[in-house]
Formats: sequence, C-alpha cells, structure tokens
Amino acid sequence: MKKVIRKLPALLLALTMCLSLAACAGNDPGASAAPTTLVYGSGDYTSINPIMNEHCEIKYLLFDGLMARDGDGNLVPALAESYDYDEATMTYTFKLRDDVQWHDGQQFTADDVKFTIEAIMDPNNGSENAPNYEEISQINILGDYDVAFVLTEPNVAFLDYMTMSIMPEHLLQGEDMWESDFFRNPVGTGPYKLESWDVGQAITMVKNEEYFAGAANIDTIIFKIVTDDSAKALQLQSGELDLAQVAPKDVAAFEGKDGFTVYDMTTSDYRGILYNFGNEYWQENADLIPAISYAIDKQAILDAVVLGYGEVAYSPIQRNIYHYEGVEKYAYDPEKAAQVMTDAGCTKDADGYWTRNGERIGFVLSATPGDQVRIDMAQIAAQQLQEFGLDVTADVPAEGIDWGGQYACIIGWGSPFDADDHTYKVFGTGKGANYSGYSNALVDQYLTEARQTFDTDERAEAYKNFQIELAKTPAYTFFCYIDAMYVGNQAIQGIDADTVLGHHGVGIFWNVCDWTMES
Repeated sequence: MKKVIRKLPALLLALTMCLSLAACAGNDPGASAAPTTLVYGSGDYTSINPIMNEHCEIKYLLFDGLMARDGDGNLVPALAESYDYDEATMTYTFKLRDDVQWHDGQQFTADDVKFTIEAIMDPNNGSENAPNYEEISQINILGDYDVAFVLTEPNVAFLDYMTMSIMPEHLLQGEDMWESDFFRNPVGTGPYKLESWDVGQAITMVKNEEYFAGAANIDTIIFKIVTDDSAKALQLQSGELDLAQVAPKDVAAFEGKDGFTVYDMTTSDYRGILYNFGNEYWQENADLIPAISYAIDKQAILDAVVLGYGEVAYSPIQRNIYHYEGVEKYAYDPEKAAQVMTDAGCTKDADGYWTRNGERIGFVLSATPGDQVRIDMAQIAAQQLQEFGLDVTADVPAEGIDWGGQYACIIGWGSPFDADDHTYKVFGTGKGANYSGYSNALVDQYLTEARQTFDTDERAEAYKNFQIELAKTPAYTFFCYIDAMYVGNQAIQGIDADTVLGHHGVGIFWNVCDWTMES
C-alpha cells in the first residue's frame, strides 16, 4: 500500500539542511546486510563548491560543518566538540573533535577551519556567503583542535553560519577557489565519499566506513543527473530512480500506486519576480513595481503551477518566527494597480497598454531553462500583466539568466534557519547574494539591528520594520511558497517527513545515516 505523507504549512522555527550527527552515531557499522544502493534523481553539477555557491544538495553527504542541526531544529556540535561565547570580547571559541579524518586519510584540524572561512571572506574569491562572516576580525588557532573567532560586532546568526562545509587546506591551499579541480573531485569528512563522477550522467558516492559519527546504513548513493522534471517521473515509474523531487503535476501519477511514498514537504522556499535595478529601466520605473504586484493573481499562479501545494507569499521570512502578519501583502487588486499607475502619471494608449512619457511600459520576464515551475510562473505572470495593460513577455534564455543584462526574472530563496539567513545577504546593499542590486538604507539599518541583538523582542521589532520597509519599496514581487514534492521507492525507510526544507527543497538528506532500504 502506498503511503502519502502530507503536512500543513505553518509558522515554524527554522529547521535543518544539515546532517544529523546524533542519528548517525546510533548505527552499527559492523552489522551484516546485503549491499544497498539508492539512486536519486538530481540536477546537474559542473562542480561541488559549497563555500562559494550554496546551491547544492550533495554537499550534505560529502562535507560537515562545525555545527549541524538535529531533527528538532536545534543547533548541535558536529566537527566541533563544544563551543563557548565570550560576550565581552565577542569571541566564539570552538573545541574541535580530534577523531576526524578527511576521506583521503589526512587528519582534520583547526587549520582547515581557518582556511575555509578565510577563503569565503576573501573579496577576491567573490563568495556569495561572505556577508555571513563579515564581522570576523581575527581567526586564531589555539592548538590543533582549538580555534577562536573574534568579531567586531555581534552576529546572532554566527552559530548558524558555522554549519558551513569545511574544506581541506592540504588540498586547496594556493588553488583557485572557483576553478580548482578539487571541486570536481571533492574530498570531505562527511558520511559519504566520492567514488566516481561521470560528467552529465551520475555522481556515485559510497559510505564512509570511518565516519566519526558512525557509518551510514545505505552503502551507495548515486546522484543520477536527470534535468527534466517529466523524465524524473518516468524514471521513478520504471524503477531507474529510487527517490526524486518531482513537479506537482507529476504527483498524481503516484497517488494510489503501490510501491511508492509521496512526501509533501513544507519549505521556506518562495518564488517571485526579481527586478534588476542595475538595468536603467528600473532606475526610471521602480515606482511602478507596487502596481505590478497588485496586478498579479498570486493564488491563480499557486493553483495553476504547483496545484495548491504551498501558500501565497508576501514576505521573505513568512515561514519564520519573525514573520510580521501586518505587512502590506499586495493582494490581487487590479483597481489598486491602476490607481498606482495613474498616480505615477501613466496613461493608456489606443491599444489598452499603459504608457509613460509616450513609451509603453513593459519588460521581458526571464525564467531558468529546465525549471518548469519557474517557466510556467513566468508565462502566467506575463499573461496576467498583458491583460492588465503592461507589455510583458516571458523568455527562457537557452544560455541561462544574464544577471547583469536582464530586466527581471523568476527568483527563489528561503530562510529555513535564522531569519538573518537569506535576508541580510540578499537584500543588504552590495551583499554577496543581492543579485537584484537592490538598495534601501532603512532596510540595511533594520537588518543590521536584527543581526546584532540577542534580545528576541528587539529582533522581532527590527524584522517587523524590515518587512514593512521592504514592502514600501519592493525588491521582488512575491508569488508563493512552494512545497517540495518528493516521490520515493517505498523500500526507503527513515526519511523525516517533518523536516522543513530550504531553497530548491534542499535538506531531505539531513538524517541520511538513519535511512535504510528494504530488500
């Protein structure tokens, strides 16, 4: 009998995208069992580089951070054995485990930690993660297994950012942090190690028998590269895949079908329109973005594209404890949209299109090739805006998004951890993941205030002000939060259906050491 697991969206504490080390520790690596292999339907990889670019699921199998998150969303030591924070000197001191080896047999030490964080902080490397560590003034090695971080200002999310994958200094010292062959032959400390990489086809990993937290149960995990959503569904049905995230439209094929488990998993992952403020067009027309937001029927997009698996979005931290319900939601209201246009001095031409200074108002809305959800959202939003009188067209550039040259595109982010995550570096002026070029001095101020106080009431007030100000001068037009729809072979046991996943639905592998596959 097929089992369907569903969860209702809720305001939840940010949970985990990291491995559960405690869960791994409970396994018996000596237990005899038939070898097991799990084939996962994955997007393509050109490199595995979690310190420069966070977009990958596979890093959670290959690497560890100083900290991790458990099944209850609590931060727990991982490569670190313990930590201490001196508030007076704003110094975090970590005692590291002394029983950890890299996959090549070399010993993990504090030098690896210092090397990794300094590589992220180096402006020459251009890591989008650099804003997470910008308060660090010193990284002091106190011994082989002791390292201290001295900050110039408080950073409440600092421990969250210590979940960052740690890299081996002995293999990366002096290497280019984007182009090194290491990122195509990664060596980590995680529960799985790379066995082979058939480019464009599959990445094969075998369990790390020497994993410091205990060997995983499943012997081999293959990330099979399947870039088309429909192909994933077909390969699940044929048995070529054991687990994959599928498009909502493909879920129905597995409902009521023996041998499969369907997981409807809540995420912090939102979709919407990113406006490129580096483009002169938005420097002249940013005041019309509220009209665009009112003119889009977000519920219709949610229903048509993801079949209602999610909820309408209006804030980047809507599924976080610091969500503010009273923010302007830009609910669908064509009359309000028209009023914004009229107040801005816009008029309609003979064909029913809004104009400004004699020019039609419109733009190209781009979507990432291969991501059918984003493509469908772009097409529906463009159609809705055309009906409102804006000359908007959807485009799927074959070469991918031209971040510098595009007008606008379908974006996705999420904050499954601390509310600072994917707000400070996404909306802060000049920060590493601010791909829109958005800048608002008050947004910067409120995000900094929230980042620097440990008082939850003060943080709540700062994030309230941030959300209000962001809505006044929007960086995005939010559409919806989308659930992550996974389909798995029923033989897989141990997937945590209650985990709140992050951007791209990442995080399902957090307790992979506990997973089993029945024969």
